[in-house]
Amino acid sequence: MSSFPSKLDFPKAEEEICEKWKKEDTFKTQNRLSEDRGDEEFTFYDGPPFATGLPHYGHILAGTIKDVVTRYATMTGKKVERRAGWDCHGLPVEYEIDKMLNITHRDQVLAMGIDAYNAKCRSIVTRYTKEWETTVTRLGRWIDFENDYKTMDPNFMESVWWVFKQLFEKGLVYQGYKVMPYSTVCGTPLSNFEAGLNYKDVHDPTVVVHFPLVDDEKVSLLAWTTTPWTLPSNITLCVHEKLEYVKFLDKNSGNTYIMAKTRLCQLYPQMSKKKWKPKMAADLYEILETFPGKDLVGKKYIPVFDYFTQDEGADQYYQILSDNYVTDDAGTGIVHQAPAFGEDDYRVCLAHGVIIKGGDLPCPVDSNGNFTEQVPPVKGVHVKKADETLIAILKESGRLVQKDNLFHSYPFCWRSDSPLIYKAVPSWFIRVEEIRDKIVENNKKTYWVPNSVKEGRFHNWLVDARDWAVSRNRFWGTPIPIWASEDLEEVVCIGSIDELAELSGVRVEDLHREVVDKLEIPSKKNPGTFLKRVDEVFDCWFESGSMPYAQKHYPFENKERFEKGFPADFIAEGLDQTRGWFYTLMVLATALFDKPAFKNLIVNGMVLASDGKKMSKRLKNYPDPVVVINKYGADALRMYLINSPVVRAESLRFSEDGVEGVVKQVFLPWFNAFRFMVQNIERWESGGNKFVPSTEKVCATTNPTDVWISAAAQGLIKFVHEEMQAYRLYTVMPELVRFIDQLTNWYVRLNRDRLKGAEGDDSDAETGLQVLYDVLLNVTTIMAPITPFITEYFYQHLRKMQPSYAEAANGGGSQNPVMAGKSDSIHYLTLPAYDAARLNQDAVDAMEVLQKVVELGRNIREKRLINLKTPVKNIAVILRNPSANLVKNVTGPLKDYILSELNAWGLTIVPQEEEHEWVTLSLTPVFSVLGKKFGKKMKAVSTFIKDIKHVDAVAALEKGSLEFEGETIDAKTEIVSKLSFSRGGDQWESASTQVGDCVVAIDCTQDEAILEAGRARELINHIQQLRKNAGLELTDKVEAFFEESDVLPLTENAVKSNVTTFKNKFEGSVPLPRRFAPKWSVVIDSDEVEIANAKVTVTICRPATAAKDGLGESQTLFVSTLDPSTVESGAVLACNVDGKDITVTEGQDFWVSTVAKLEAAKSVSWL
Repeated sequence: MSSFPSKLDFPKAEEEICEKWKKEDTFKTQNRLSEDRGDEEFTFYDGPPFATGLPHYGHILAGTIKDVVTRYATMTGKKVERRAGWDCHGLPVEYEIDKMLNITHRDQVLAMGIDAYNAKCRSIVTRYTKEWETTVTRLGRWIDFENDYKTMDPNFMESVWWVFKQLFEKGLVYQGYKVMPYSTVCGTPLSNFEAGLNYKDVHDPTVVVHFPLVDDEKVSLLAWTTTPWTLPSNITLCVHEKLEYVKFLDKNSGNTYIMAKTRLCQLYPQMSKKKWKPKMAADLYEILETFPGKDLVGKKYIPVFDYFTQDEGADQYYQILSDNYVTDDAGTGIVHQAPAFGEDDYRVCLAHGVIIKGGDLPCPVDSNGNFTEQVPPVKGVHVKKADETLIAILKESGRLVQKDNLFHSYPFCWRSDSPLIYKAVPSWFIRVEEIRDKIVENNKKTYWVPNSVKEGRFHNWLVDARDWAVSRNRFWGTPIPIWASEDLEEVVCIGSIDELAELSGVRVEDLHREVVDKLEIPSKKNPGTFLKRVDEVFDCWFESGSMPYAQKHYPFENKERFEKGFPADFIAEGLDQTRGWFYTLMVLATALFDKPAFKNLIVNGMVLASDGKKMSKRLKNYPDPVVVINKYGADALRMYLINSPVVRAESLRFSEDGVEGVVKQVFLPWFNAFRFMVQNIERWESGGNKFVPSTEKVCATTNPTDVWISAAAQGLIKFVHEEMQAYRLYTVMPELVRFIDQLTNWYVRLNRDRLKGAEGDDSDAETGLQVLYDVLLNVTTIMAPITPFITEYFYQHLRKMQPSYAEAANGGGSQNPVMAGKSDSIHYLTLPAYDAARLNQDAVDAMEVLQKVVELGRNIREKRLINLKTPVKNIAVILRNPSANLVKNVTGPLKDYILSELNAWGLTIVPQEEEHEWVTLSLTPVFSVLGKKFGKKMKAVSTFIKDIKHVDAVAALEKGSLEFEGETIDAKTEIVSKLSFSRGGDQWESASTQVGDCVVAIDCTQDEAILEAGRARELINHIQQLRKNAGLELTDKVEAFFEESDVLPLTENAVKSNVTTFKNKFEGSVPLPRRFAPKWSVVIDSDEVEIANAKVTVTICRPATAAKDGLGESQTLFVSTLDPSTVESGAVLACNVDGKDITVTEGQDFWVSTVAKLEAAKSVSWL
């Protein structure tokens, strides 16, 4: 224990603990102990991240939440498999390779060979796994990297095939077109979730184009678009049936047009300006006819371009449709529709029979976003670059009515940072809409923190869920296991490697495209022909949604274990996963088992830079996580993140100062309290005692602060269990932080002298140390899941005092049963259950009053500029309706603590019958409640309540209600009461709590006795500071002397009047004037200080014997050599000096201290 350092380098200590855990295989041992005990399984799913980049604060946050919950589960009797996983497939990997190889078109991949391309992809997917493992391990997160899973593993991919086949056999799979966000650089569609990741403000051209009616070519409909490149593919126009449309004459051109009446400002922008007046319209246009949109439905128009007029089914093209998605908040109220490039366009055209599900569409754009030969003027041109050419053609043909630019927010590819387009792509779909109601019902069975995300954002997403396109036209992914004839008339879905081997005659060990694309299956319908695999691979979201099954290779292995542990007990990820992983998990679990995939979920918010912007590597607007951990420690970062709004799905502006604040406000006080305990246990043991932790002694104590801190600790344990079982981490952390503050700033401070044995009762000192040890062990253990490092550090010191520590030898520390002391790691222990017998609300309430009184008393001193070293005569406390127990506790056991803290001579709790002499009770209405109740009468009600006098206010609160014009006003919920000090007299100064339930008044009268007591306290503080400067231990004894430079002996008078105070403080010793110090006293330290504005030199010396005045020279010389700590009372000592024998007697010729000499000689009257 003596090796306990005076300061702790938290990051360095954490690194040493990491090494200890690694050396002792602590994580594996924890799992083994759980397995050996037969603990109930707690199922946890860890969403797989991509290892193509380094972990950032979002990963650290989610990882910390997962680690806290799974550590808690393990330490409460659960067996938790914590297995790392890696998302290996998909666009993020392909994009890196495309950049590396300068690939811009899928034909380049086909030219180099899918095998070569996928080999490149495979080579980088685990590029940063070692860095991930280093960072995650350093963060203190326990997760199994050795037994990890990868989505590219054959076993994982086989289970994904099995999942898909189950859906296929249930009729939930079909092929069709879907208009999706599409990256022309990456050559693949994206999910709506991915499309929402990267919006930018950009300028785009807008045009208004006219479409002449077939039955009256002199009248044209006006349509507005921000994507001129889609006009060659236009096949319908759309209106809103109930909007009002007008046919009008444009006086400038002489043309007749049709558009929404409320949108005339699109054609005539001056109508939106402040100077516009309705009469000005006559110069611009003339309205010829007004009618609802439904009158336009079914009419035919002449297309802008004729590229698709000869298509099969074109007889249904170029007509006016209606749908409610058309609005009049922009454009012309008439929408041009190209179903290959707009989700609503496709939906509306499909609903009206213009196109058929799965049928061909006018889509003259290739996979790289370039126009095909179907639109010759812009063949080979990227759609975004074709706008100007097409606009020029429109102008030349006379179809262009208006051209402008729009500054708006537009989606960009999150990987290539290029603008997305919306494009119809042939896809394989899951019929989500068919099982949507079941998904919504299964969501109701789950528990989310916060619940608002479940019932709001996620629920809303589910009720509007559309069929899910799960295929991607890429290369590096799990191939969709469908083998089909060219015309798709014969389709076979494969669900396992065995099934593929049986049907193709070839057994494979890898399921990637370069292997399975070569395999053919003989056709059963057309013997002699073969089925080939379709071109697509799975969207990686399908893989991550299949993760619960695929990570265990279900159903090929672990069938019983999986089914027993499904749904998962817990998952956690960020808010952005409501449309990602959370959604895909829920869809697949419902489709497969009609169950949710998980029971409990914590959703975290986003970690932003300190300026509120998204963290950006390019902008370097956030500190490197590794640097922060190396500077402050992982525990500090963990606690900072967990104790923030981000764990309830709100945003956090990351602040390095916040991490540092955890160290200063929590860890340092906690460490200092721990060190203080260790020092004083060592001091207590130096007297020949042996400290053995004893719960019996803790439970038997009657000291009010012992009872309080024990009750508070048990209350904290109870609270932590309740809240952790409800997954409310955001409520747990503030209470833990608050308790550390209560322990360090109140319990330890109030009991400092007692715990140091300075109050003369070593038995009571031991009791206090027993309580402090018990509380620190409990709090250290309950904090272990949150701050695994510092708790391990403390535990390794705490365990050595436990009797069971001896059992740790020869491997006993890593065996069951686990117990504090024996067990080699705190993380092997079971978290303490609360002891109901030690809960004590009366003690907690009394301590809360003590703290209020002390804090208000300090405020009063500051107002009157009275130094805390100067005592005050009396403190009066007025409480609102205190219980008899509360008054008894505050005026009884806690009274001395209050007097000591405020350096006061007296304390009075004013009885209720006398409180009117001290305070006034005022009432105010709760406007938010009473306003709804009384409405217009509220002003009169407010006046009535505020005018109530003290006596009547007391009566109303005792009764519990008030009456106003026959209406009852509840005194608890509809009224706020407040006490205000009202006693006269300049000697009184007061302060009250913000809610007015406690008023403290201090008699600030200052007389000579008060001033002398203040000077005495100042002297004590200076002596203590000299001891501290000299590095003395608590057990080191000294003698103190002072020398005044002022003529007036103010300091001596202060000592004279407060001898008892000094004797109690310094174990019988009293500071003396310097003139009494023996000449042979050895000075340890000295300093000139100010006491009562006078210069005083204070000196501390080693304890020295004091000779009787007039003692012989030889005897005096002999006495000066004696060590007072070795001389017994009344001892006769002899020696020979220059051949002459001399003797001296303690108590006659000399004394073991100058104070003892002066007391015996009565040479100083005040001793």
